[in-house]
Amino acid sequence: MVPHNFLIRPLLGLALSVPLLGLQGCAVVAVADAAVTVVATGVSITAKAVGAVADAVIPDGDDD
Repeated sequence: MVPHNFLIRPLLGLALSVPLLGLQGCAVVAVADAAVTVVATGVSITAKAVGAVADAVIPDGDDD
């Protein structure tokens, strides 16, 4: 006679493993999204700083 747990344990392990593997993909996407956000913010701040310096250095002809 086959014990009851002989079939239940592997199925339970499989049922718990599949969602965990799916969640790993979400974690990778979240980390990549965070990295892109950090880089985009850095580029935006740098562009604003360069624009401000250029506006200060290059005369535009307005005498305020």
